[in-house]
Amino acid sequence: MTPMIKRGISCIAFVTALAAIPALNAQQNKATPSAPVPVGIITGKRVFISNAGVDGTSLAAFKKTGGANQPYNEFYAAVKNWGRYELVGAPADADLVFEIRFAAPLVAVGNVNTYGPELELAILDSKTHFRLWTFTEPVEGAVLKATWNKNFSQGVGSLMADVKKLVTEPGIGGNPASN
Repeated sequence: MTPMIKRGISCIAFVTALAAIPALNAQQNKATPSAPVPVGIITGKRVFISNAGVDGTSLAAFKKTGGANQPYNEFYAAVKNWGRYELVGAPADADLVFEIRFAAPLVAVGNVNTYGPELELAILDSKTHFRLWTFTEPVEGAVLKATWNKNFSQGVGSLMADVKKLVTEPGIGGNPASN
């Protein structure tokens, strides 16, 4: 074989290898299979809603707008209206505990530090007290009370959408009820 033919074959092999790279990347970038949702979240029927309160930064604002129990009250009403779970008055009577909390941690936005109001929902197994799942949804800040209440309700609605998606949509988180 002449050197020219050897180079040509090498070039063809190199170009063929380059052409295969996108296919290899596509195989490696396949979506990671979803891990299963803890069975208790799917099968649980009775829920106790726990009020984990608001952080100290937020307390003054809640006293002016809807009271320090606003996160608990609105989330409780949303779960009750959904009707998926029976709400119980004691954790010992529940399959799951939904622990609702509001915080406004300090976050950096560029060179400016500001507060990032958020709702957090932790789902706990009532028997073992292990945290099974956690959702965090931002709440847009506001100056006017009416705007704040609207934004807050949207945050609660987003949390509810997260929970509904987790327990009802096929394939979400490897939902065993859907497999």
